[in-house]
Amino acid sequence: MAGEAGDFTVTLVKQPRYIIEDKCTGCGTCVKYCPVEYPDPFNQDISANKAVHVYFSQAIPLVTYIDQSCLYLKEKKCLICEGVCQTGAIDLKQKAEKAEIHVGAIILSAGIEPFDPRVKAEYGYGKMQNVVTSMDYERLLSSTGPYQGEVLRTSNKKHPKKIAWIQCVGSRRVTPGENSYCSGVCCTYTQKQVILTKDHDAAVECTIFHNDIRSFGKDFERYYQRAEKLPGVRFIRSYASIVKEIPDSKNVVVRYATSDDGVKEEEFDMVVLSVGLNPPVGVKALANLFEIELNAHGFSKADSSNPIKTSRAGIFVSGAFQGPTDIPESVFTASGAGTQCGELMDYRRGKLATERVYPPERDVSREAPRIGVFVCHCGANISSVVNVPSAVDYALTLPNVVYAKEQLFSCATNSAKEITDLAKEKGLNRVVIAACSPRTLEPLFRDTLREAGLNQYYCEMANIREHCSWVHSRQKEEATEKARDIIRMSVARARYLEPLQEFDLPVNKTALVVGGGIAGMTCALSIARQGHEVCLVEKKKELGGMARRIYSTLEGLDVQAYLDDVIRSVYQNPRIHVYHDATILNVSGYVGNFITTVTSEKGVSQIKHGASVIAIGADVYQPTEYLYGQDDRVFTHLELGEQIAKKDERVVHAESLVMIQCIGCRNEDRNYCSRVCCGHAVKNALKLKEINPEMDIYILFRDMRTYGFREDAYREASDKDVKFIRYDVDDKPQVKAVKADGKSVLRVTVPDPILGQRLELDADILSLAAAVIPSASTLEIAGLFKVTLSPDHFFKEAHVKLKPVEFAADGVFLCGTAHYPKHIPESINQAYGAAGRVMALLSRDTVIASGSVCEVRETDCISCGACITACTYDAIEFIDTPLGRKAWVNPILCKGDGLCNAKCPTNAIYLKHFNNEELCSQIDAAMTEEAIIEQIDAAF
Repeated sequence: MAGEAGDFTVTLVKQPRYIIEDKCTGCGTCVKYCPVEYPDPFNQDISANKAVHVYFSQAIPLVTYIDQSCLYLKEKKCLICEGVCQTGAIDLKQKAEKAEIHVGAIILSAGIEPFDPRVKAEYGYGKMQNVVTSMDYERLLSSTGPYQGEVLRTSNKKHPKKIAWIQCVGSRRVTPGENSYCSGVCCTYTQKQVILTKDHDAAVECTIFHNDIRSFGKDFERYYQRAEKLPGVRFIRSYASIVKEIPDSKNVVVRYATSDDGVKEEEFDMVVLSVGLNPPVGVKALANLFEIELNAHGFSKADSSNPIKTSRAGIFVSGAFQGPTDIPESVFTASGAGTQCGELMDYRRGKLATERVYPPERDVSREAPRIGVFVCHCGANISSVVNVPSAVDYALTLPNVVYAKEQLFSCATNSAKEITDLAKEKGLNRVVIAACSPRTLEPLFRDTLREAGLNQYYCEMANIREHCSWVHSRQKEEATEKARDIIRMSVARARYLEPLQEFDLPVNKTALVVGGGIAGMTCALSIARQGHEVCLVEKKKELGGMARRIYSTLEGLDVQAYLDDVIRSVYQNPRIHVYHDATILNVSGYVGNFITTVTSEKGVSQIKHGASVIAIGADVYQPTEYLYGQDDRVFTHLELGEQIAKKDERVVHAESLVMIQCIGCRNEDRNYCSRVCCGHAVKNALKLKEINPEMDIYILFRDMRTYGFREDAYREASDKDVKFIRYDVDDKPQVKAVKADGKSVLRVTVPDPILGQRLELDADILSLAAAVIPSASTLEIAGLFKVTLSPDHFFKEAHVKLKPVEFAADGVFLCGTAHYPKHIPESINQAYGAAGRVMALLSRDTVIASGSVCEVRETDCISCGACITACTYDAIEFIDTPLGRKAWVNPILCKGDGLCNAKCPTNAIYLKHFNNEELCSQIDAAMTEEAIIEQIDAAF
């Protein structure tokens, strides 16, 4: 690779796969005759023990490839696979190919590698048959796994009745071969595995050996509680070691210790090693190739002020290459990396794009329904429970069904093309896809109809995965019967589907950002740097938000200097228009064309914009406990950080200081973790130790949640004699002001679970980890923008994993602590992610409005206004018509939720694509006439 930002030349080497993809049908004949065999029971291939593989992929479901164990590739022997292939898809003489590409920017998304416990013999992995990694266990749980979704022991293929999980394998350890950092995801994925295990077999006993439970993500605390409360589940706080394997039973003995019982040994049928995350394989070679710096752990070296950029201009990183991270963070950092490429190369935007052209739409409205049914295996998610071939046969017996077929993955590129081709070939005018939820894939299947020259609203989806196979995994016969019922109902509805037309709406190229903290300003700057006007609305008289009270981060960022730079950049950017001391009075309009009325120092303004970003930040809980507000020696962590920065003599020269964690959260009122508090406590402790090494500092915690690289700071604090004492929520610390040795102190009493005694700590200063709580204006803003809130009253994203910066309301986006508490680098990441999604909207000239909207029959409307009251989108109003004052639905504002339709007492409003005829036909088909008569007869 050579060049500089804006003009890189990259040489790619494409290694041969020895398969001609267009010719491969995935029939598996080559696999059958391949003479090479080796065991790999947890691989997700359906032919893992061969040199020729058929691999399940979401994009292309049956991808054949040949690995290096092939006898021809190794020794130029054996061409059996070439000989038996009926389509000529195998070519073992393929050579590596080089290609040179010219690009303006590069994104490195190298990901991570699961820790391999074979490097530590003490784990017994690879030697003891019933010791598996968490990745192996994922394969066991999967319907495409080695035992088709059954959890079986490798030793005897029987169901384990007693399973142990050992946490922090390869993480939070400074021993050779392991990692000192916390991998961040292991606690929660283990809880997921426990929940799924209990779903597979409610009688299984599950034991989790853990250190801290780090459920710091959004809704993770509730998820932990859900797992903890399951019958037969134990969470034991202890380091655990594997002692031996029982020769006869192949059971595994685990040694651990508890404060009550001391050291114990216990036998388990299976042990799961919850492995951490390593940097990607070959990361040093990758770094050398692209000339970027790595951190001490082998991940991309991050800049706290912009973790997405690398040490080389024009090269960015996303996902876990920044460091161990979860799916939502990976998604919005990917969007953020995209938007930073956009900042660099905005001048090229749209230059390489080509408009997709669909064939002319056929008018089939007067034709008799000719329905095609495609039943998806979904790998084995559906077919491992539902008898798919019998469902196909049944579909062929239904009225108006002229064709039916099963597909391995209907959403795959080749399967979607097959639906298009068959619709043309068989003269289909309606299509039923019996597969998964329409929530994510319906647009894809509608597109296949457009490619066939059909109106996309002739597509109907029958959800036989979430509504059937996943919830009836142990009732295969009944599930198959239910799948038939669902297909029958969908076919009945498909007969009455009507063609609907969508329409284009122009996009206003301006963005509105609500909130002038770090997240809001970062998002605004990124959008403005890509050529768009931004209106930045801030409720206070100055920009900066909560960051004005933060002076440094654990990563070493000088927050105030950084904040000054960002604010200066905002004011100097001519495309950003700042409204101070602002209050939003009203929001109207729709995606691409919003109108927001704001009062500010500029007076009352109407802002017209195409997209909105909510970045209003969060507030800090004001404690009512532990003498806060009564004694001036009691601070919150935020206030303590301010006093340290100001070198307050009382604080920096105190003899002793106690911090108490989890104040105002992880309780009945706020059942969530505030995520940042443990890191802030460690940061303040290290700052104080730097100034006054002799100070006695105690941190009283429930779980230390210094996830990721913050674990190193936690260890550093411990090495500097900061004392960490765990307390239980049922026996919280007690605080009172007393005199001791003629000195006024704050006496903190706390039980020590290790010593089994109550400790009395006399402190000069007490600092409380006050919870991060939703902003006071959250409810008001949510109402104005018609967006929803989570149970904890933070803003609720459209999809926690796949759309972490978007709302269900189109054109409205989210970033920063308004979404959930997070550290400054994380808020910056998400701000860039939101900017990326905004740019995906504003870079278009038009947006498409759905055809599935409500319409009023004026002759039936009695002008009662019930529909107007029901509509949450203000899409309905009264207008004057020749028949008098009647309700009218604005199709642009209507979201097609059907509330007005259900509320109308005269049935004057109907919802297109969900009209009475379509729905009633579906209901009527739910039970056959024979089944109804049978039930009546049985009742009498």
